[in-house]
Amino acid sequence: MDELLRFLADGLSGASAPAIAAYTLVATHVTIVAVTVYLHRHQAHRALSLHPLVAHFFRFWLWLTTGMVTREWVAIHRRHHAHCERAGDPHSPRQVGLRTVLLRGAELYRTASQDIDAIARYAAGCPDDWIERRLYSRFSWQGVGLLLVADVLLFGVVGLTVWGIQMLWIPVLAAGVINGAGHAIGYRNFDCPEAATNIVPLGLLIGGEELHNNHHTFATSAKLSVKWYEFDIGWMYIRLLQGLAQARPLPAAPGIRYRHATVDAATLRAVLANRARVMAALNARLKPAWRRELRTIMSNKPLGAGLDRKSALRLLMRDPGYLDRDEQGRLGGLLAASDYLRRVQALREQLAQLWHRSLASEEQLMEALSSWCARAAADKCAQVRAFAVELRGYA
Repeated sequence: MDELLRFLADGLSGASAPAIAAYTLVATHVTIVAVTVYLHRHQAHRALSLHPLVAHFFRFWLWLTTGMVTREWVAIHRRHHAHCERAGDPHSPRQVGLRTVLLRGAELYRTASQDIDAIARYAAGCPDDWIERRLYSRFSWQGVGLLLVADVLLFGVVGLTVWGIQMLWIPVLAAGVINGAGHAIGYRNFDCPEAATNIVPLGLLIGGEELHNNHHTFATSAKLSVKWYEFDIGWMYIRLLQGLAQARPLPAAPGIRYRHATVDAATLRAVLANRARVMAALNARLKPAWRRELRTIMSNKPLGAGLDRKSALRLLMRDPGYLDRDEQGRLGGLLAASDYLRRVQALREQLAQLWHRSLASEEQLMEALSSWCARAAADKCAQVRAFAVELRGYA
């Protein structure tokens, strides 16, 4: 009886409380790394290739610690990107509410995993070998049952708590926080079409997935950090796996040839390949001028349409090509109050049209970009003029 009680208290390992806590943190972190590196960047987006042994370790670990099936997770995530923020998105806060995604993210995942047609449509290229068919997909929850037995054997009754934490880690942090807060709360480096945000600049707890706005802007990039102050721990692990992991070339920011006065083919290629960066750079130039103009407008009369200065600035910073009908209506009311805002917005709309001219020749596109730069260089706004000079030097 004493031996049984000792086993229930200490398990086979006899580990101390700090050691058990350390094991739990390490084990859950490995699970996060498996999700971000293997499921997300490698399988869903093909942003990197992994050595078969590394890929299979991650696949086994996820079977053991989450019970998730690779093809189901990948298909649901690809479907999210295909229908983001619209009907068909499996977990959009705009469709079902932030509270629902935060608290019932795992339930939304299970519902989406039962859509057999969608899984078949979006799961192309996922593992379909003997062990996937006969074990990982067929007995998806036996892995977490095996982990429960192992945790109890190692740590006694405390192993039940360890196992419970492991089971909640992905549903809470990935299915809840990333899919919920990552589309509602935080800052945005780029005005991508989706509502994705960077929750914090240090991507430590959730493997770098905290940098969600960056990911939605450059979905096929294996590196999720963009700014110098952002840190993506998932990218650090990919770099540590050098030789066993090969990332796609990263989308490079355009260089600027200062004192370059004309638009040429290099300028055009750099601009066309960097819509998000071009529009973000223009917004950064205009932001102080927008703030001054909004203060002037609001000193005379309210903005109307339920707009305060912060929401009005956010609306002005929206890429004109991504405005929905409601945003267009509110922006129209705002522009009616200022000739300056109307003129600048017209220039931004004309620039955004450059990326919609898919049938135009290179010569036509170069002429359109040159004409835009000439109009911007002659504008009354000093910030617009400075940006035109900078844009001509892109390469």
